[in-house]
Amino acid sequence: MSSAKLTLNGEEYELPVVVGSEGETGVDITRLRGQTGAVTLDSGYGNTGSCKSNICFINGEKGILRYRGIPIEQLAEHATFPEVSYLLIYGKLPNAAELSDFREKLTYHSMIHEDMKKFFEGFSHTAHPMAILSSMVASLQTYYPEEVDGGEDPNIIRLMAKAKTIAAYAYKKSIGQPFIYPRNDLSYSENFLHMMFAVPTEEYAVPEVLRQALNVLLILHADHEQNCSTSTVRIVGSSQANLYASISAGICALWGPLHGGANQAVLEMLEQIRDDGADYKKYVAKAKDKNDDFRMMGFGHRVYKNFDPRATILRKQADEVLTKLGINDPLLEIAKQLEEVALNDEYFVQRNLYPNVDFYSGILYRAMGIPTNMFTVMFALGRLPGWIAHWKELREDPGARINRPRQIYTGPTENDFVPLDQRD
Repeated sequence: MSSAKLTLNGEEYELPVVVGSEGETGVDITRLRGQTGAVTLDSGYGNTGSCKSNICFINGEKGILRYRGIPIEQLAEHATFPEVSYLLIYGKLPNAAELSDFREKLTYHSMIHEDMKKFFEGFSHTAHPMAILSSMVASLQTYYPEEVDGGEDPNIIRLMAKAKTIAAYAYKKSIGQPFIYPRNDLSYSENFLHMMFAVPTEEYAVPEVLRQALNVLLILHADHEQNCSTSTVRIVGSSQANLYASISAGICALWGPLHGGANQAVLEMLEQIRDDGADYKKYVAKAKDKNDDFRMMGFGHRVYKNFDPRATILRKQADEVLTKLGINDPLLEIAKQLEEVALNDEYFVQRNLYPNVDFYSGILYRAMGIPTNMFTVMFALGRLPGWIAHWKELREDPGARINRPRQIYTGPTENDFVPLDQRD
């Protein structure tokens, strides 16, 4: 095994080096504090590997994303979301019998307990759907206590099946419409869209183009290595918190505008440009001006230093949806113009400011009739199998420990308590 050497205060220490299956190299500092009394400082954990994982691989420099070794491009083109969910959670693509059984369970467990419908009555009609989703997911534990049967936690199936129902009910609550029950004859994506858009007084058939678009969107969001929300799930899960509590925490982390809310910010930016005469060049100039507060949303990525492969897939998908539905959306034209600038303008190229997945997902959701306040909920539904896979991987790791980061204290040194009558 290779090693790295650290010199600290004149003393030399040898640290083991860990190499991943794709050649990623990490210096193992597990025993650093015990050996040296020092810790590393890495604000935002951008250079810290928190775990070993075999679920997802990203090469940001080359624009590569793979689930369990399978390129995202192949999964988006050929797979269904339940297949990808099975792959992430159980480590392999299902055979025909396994997939049939998995789909049947996802359908069978789609209904939520009737008593839980009363919870929705307690939320204001103005409540954000993410607040409802996180609360309802946490509350599932009160109805389905943790249990393990034959090595498979049935709560994994329950959560995957019921989350889409909860999400659709949250939307119906916000617009004052009655809940629509899931149907046994519909696929995962069709069931969600039916619960979202059907009303009791009318027949509703899910358009095939929307079913396919949602299938691709969910697959593209299914996992993305150790992002903010996934790391949150693993941190909470490391205390041996149950599945529902861990996933609820992940939903709350995803809610932030710097994470799951980014596609909403993209849409708002495009609307701002449209309302200002669609002069995209003006806003490109503003983005380049270091004295201007305007930021181009949906460009660049913390990990990708190349084109986000998911953005390429979604651009094609957006074109197809808008064409088949006969939608002429000026926001898409502005988006394409901004993308053209980003791919060719030296300012953006030098800074690796390529369009990311958020750049097109908001436009797609908008075309599908999904309101802006549901965008992050859609992200959560897609990311659910990835969160579950990481929680499961952590639980099955015999060497896993409760997460407990260190810090560098910068506060006051020791001083004495001053009685109230002696304080200035």
